[in-house]
Amino acid sequence: MPHSYGYRARTRGMFKRGFKEHGPIKLSTYLITYRVGDIVDIKANAAQQKGMPHKYYHGRTGIVYNVTPNAVGVIVHKVVGNRYIEKRVNIRVEHIRHSKCRQEFLDRVKRNHEAHMKAKETGERVNLRRIPAQPRTAHVVSTKDNAPQTMAPVRYETTI
Repeated sequence: MPHSYGYRARTRGMFKRGFKEHGPIKLSTYLITYRVGDIVDIKANAAQQKGMPHKYYHGRTGIVYNVTPNAVGVIVHKVVGNRYIEKRVNIRVEHIRHSKCRQEFLDRVKRNHEAHMKAKETGERVNLRRIPAQPRTAHVVSTKDNAPQTMAPVRYETTI
């Protein structure tokens, strides 16, 4: 067969639905509210071919810049040569979902605020900075049941 360079070439595994995710699209997908500035992940849903993004954008994360009744405009940065180009793609809501990339940051902000308020009430200082993983503390391995053994090389013997 001739080689294919079509719009959906080499997307057999990419656009495949997951285990127990086949069938019609859930109505809750259409009820999600998207606002300008939201961070969204692009994941094409093969059950809906309309408004499907190009395979390059599958798995990318972008920012919503426009919202219409059926679709959402997303800004995605694409590497072209030695620079990033800001691409604006219009994608239907079946092919996007809210990104969880900022959730850890928002949780940390909330946790830090609570710790700050608690420290303010008690009148003490609290360190809210993230600290990298430190080296493990030194410890002695028990030799009670595991006595050290002295090892020596075996003398080389020839059988000639």
